[in-house]
Amino acid sequence: MRKTILQGLLRRPLSEPPLALDDPDIVTLARDLDLVSQRKLGRGLSIRAIDAGSCNGCELEMHALGNAFYDLERFGLRFVASPRHADVLAATGIVTRNMREALLRTYAAMPHPKWVVAIGACARDGGLFAGSPVCEGGIGAVLPVDLWIAGCPPTPRDLLEGFLTLLQPRTAAVGSSRGEKSGRLAER
Repeated sequence: MRKTILQGLLRRPLSEPPLALDDPDIVTLARDLDLVSQRKLGRGLSIRAIDAGSCNGCELEMHALGNAFYDLERFGLRFVASPRHADVLAATGIVTRNMREALLRTYAAMPHPKWVVAIGACARDGGLFAGSPVCEGGIGAVLPVDLWIAGCPPTPRDLLEGFLTLLQPRTAAVGSSRGEKSGRLAER
């Protein structure tokens, strides 16, 4: 036990290097997100997150967007508790039979314009659970998906780039750490 405590005190923490606030990519991403959301909506983008049956890996990465490291608010994005205030439904995981109705009701409560973003590999097609008797499939089996962000789980940077892609009219792809590509599934 002593050895573990001493190692914990003497070793550097395992974390990502901090984002440079003057990084040109981050500054450009923040400016573009703010300009596009202001032009399309007249305000910042509001996101309602819903877990339709995931392992919580994608939720952890989404919650990381709100910490001081990534600071989601500086990009003009925010998470909201009510679907009535949301522009984007960010859905993660497979759609279980128990969550199907909740997912449909959440989508129906959102005002127009509204977008659906499927986050992670399971949200695309059911992942490992495809074909399971409790699995309805990916998010696209229940709702019209506008954007899929690849990864298991996708990084917070992939999520930010995905939200920017969602607001831009052109079709683009968002990369992931596993080399998968994601992008627009449907244009509405």
